[in-house]
Amino acid sequence: MSDDLLTSFEGTLLLLVIALVAHEPFRWLGLYLGHGLDAQSEIFAWVRAVSTALVAGLVTRLVMFPVGALSEVPLMIRFIAFAAGIAIYLGTQRHLGAGVFGSATVLLSMQLIMQ
Repeated sequence: MSDDLLTSFEGTLLLLVIALVAHEPFRWLGLYLGHGLDAQSEIFAWVRAVSTALVAGLVTRLVMFPVGALSEVPLMIRFIAFAAGIAIYLGTQRHLGAGVFGSATVLLSMQLIMQ
């Protein structure tokens, strides 16, 4: 019964509604409470540094100690895709989407070529 709910349109809609109810009030509360804060302040510089460090740690963990399907990709391919993503990111005036998409494209392309 639960498998049917997860694969049905109603189940997908239910998960979407639950996600919206769980997250949106906090987003609006943050918008309301933070509307007068200075984005260039010291606290925001610290928050940006911490969030950047967390993302760097997660990316390092994914490259070095992957789980799931990514663990089947050879380490060298993961390193090359990582380096390509950084190069694309820097080459596109720090466009994050281009770096992520480029890295994923390199990873998938190299994995398909190696098979």
